[in-house]
Amino acid sequence: KEAQYQPANGGACLHGANSDKIVDRLLALVRALWDVAFLDSVPNFIEEPYNLGSFQDIIHRRANTDVHTAAFGASFERPSRHGENQAISFSVTFENRTGTPYPVRRAVAQDDLKFEAYLYPEGGYNFQLNWAGGSKQKSSDSARIHRFGDVAGLLPLPIAFWECTQDELPISSERADGEVREVDPDPRDRPEEIRRMELMVFEIWGHDERTHRPFAGAPIRSRPRRTYDPIRVIPDPEGEYIPSYLASLSRRSPIEWKRIKAALEKFGKGSELFDEISLRPFGDTDGDPFQLMIRLAGDDPQLQPRNLVDVGYGVSQSLPVLTELLSNNAHPIYLLQQPEVHLHPTAQAGLGSLFCTLATKETQLLVETHSDYLIDRIRMDVRDGGDDSSLKPEDVSILYFERNGSDVRIHPIWIDDNGNVRDAPESYGKFFMAESRRSIGL
Repeated sequence: KEAQYQPANGGACLHGANSDKIVDRLLALVRALWDVAFLDSVPNFIEEPYNLGSFQDIIHRRANTDVHTAAFGASFERPSRHGENQAISFSVTFENRTGTPYPVRRAVAQDDLKFEAYLYPEGGYNFQLNWAGGSKQKSSDSARIHRFGDVAGLLPLPIAFWECTQDELPISSERADGEVREVDPDPRDRPEEIRRMELMVFEIWGHDERTHRPFAGAPIRSRPRRTYDPIRVIPDPEGEYIPSYLASLSRRSPIEWKRIKAALEKFGKGSELFDEISLRPFGDTDGDPFQLMIRLAGDDPQLQPRNLVDVGYGVSQSLPVLTELLSNNAHPIYLLQQPEVHLHPTAQAGLGSLFCTLATKETQLLVETHSDYLIDRIRMDVRDGGDDSSLKPEDVSILYFERNGSDVRIHPIWIDDNGNVRDAPESYGKFFMAESRRSIGL
């Protein structure tokens, strides 16, 4: 799915902030798009791990201009399940309501067909369906609709449109047990454009994405502890719950614990980070404290493993990310900020290989990174292929954020069949090339 950030009225959402904050906005926007499109909710732009502030903080007006940004928009595209080259697009427009972004306009489009819904926060609506050669529209100033979902159900847009155009497309009623209930007409009697709209919208809302929200990981994970007291397993961006999650698996789901333990150790050995991970319980019940023990790469197997606190920050900082990625709690999208923090180059490269094995059409990873080792490994793995990865060059996109004064420009960079980067700006890799020339005396 492609997400686009579209400032309205000349607004400059990519100005006046550093590149890390721009990445925060991009990742937060992906999650916000998901919340509006699939959960039919008003996104929280200060939900951890992103805190983008108020509407004015988010649009961040460009310096030295008087341009007022009244709204900003975002959209994504996805391929149709009912035919090639039939992309479905979803877009939303946010306006300033009491200082926070509120989704007031939603639209779904495919080819010449577009359905748009404008729902006023204080009540009232405007629905419009446009297609080649025709259109239908219905509006109301009443306060009957306060939230998008009030007329929603499983398929929000067609049901809402159907209800609001019943004067043109009447719904029949019949009496049963003294009550009047509505009966949908035969679908074959519906106009062609209505049937097309229902099929188009079912592509967005009629599948299980609604129950699987993207996972967002923080750039700094929780600090390790020498001894853990079990806590309620509630996912969080910093990974505070991960030790208790692993301890719970070891007691309640030994088969899954064995699987994820093996997967973690496979990565640990391949990245020269650690050879073994284990738990040391202080009792026989779920409420007893425990320790996380690590055997570092190269340690004598005869020696006792070390406490997580004593093995360096790299293991404890990578463990939450690794566990999220390798668990059975799969998410459709992972939004990861600087997963390479505190890792040595071999482990950073190992993360790149892991991402290649996990990325599929069903699982997408959006990763913010400062690591050339990670990116280089992805380039080489995509070039060379392998038993665990089927990624092709067109499956990978690199967005290079270049700071230029108060502006941040985003350059899309592509990988060719030989693993080389294409369409990179002159500044890409400039520092490392300069350092290499200096090192060899050029």
